[in-house]
Amino acid sequence: MNRPNGLPNDGYALIVDGQVKTEFKTREGAEAGARDLKRRFPVLQIRLYDAEAKQAVELA
Repeated sequence: MNRPNGLPNDGYALIVDGQVKTEFKTREGAEAGARDLKRRFPVLQIRLYDAEAKQAVELA
C-alpha cells in the first residue's frame, strides 16, 4: 500500500526525475533496476527510496 505521496510503506522504490516509478521488495532488485535505467538513460536523476529508513539516496 502506498502513502498519499506515492512512496511505499515497505520495500524500495525508484524515484526517477522526482516521480516514484517502480517498487521493489529487495534492495538488490531496486539497485539492479536503477543500474539498468542509468545505463540506458544516463541523464536521468535516479534515487533509491528505502521505506524502512524513510529516506532516499541518489545513485551515481
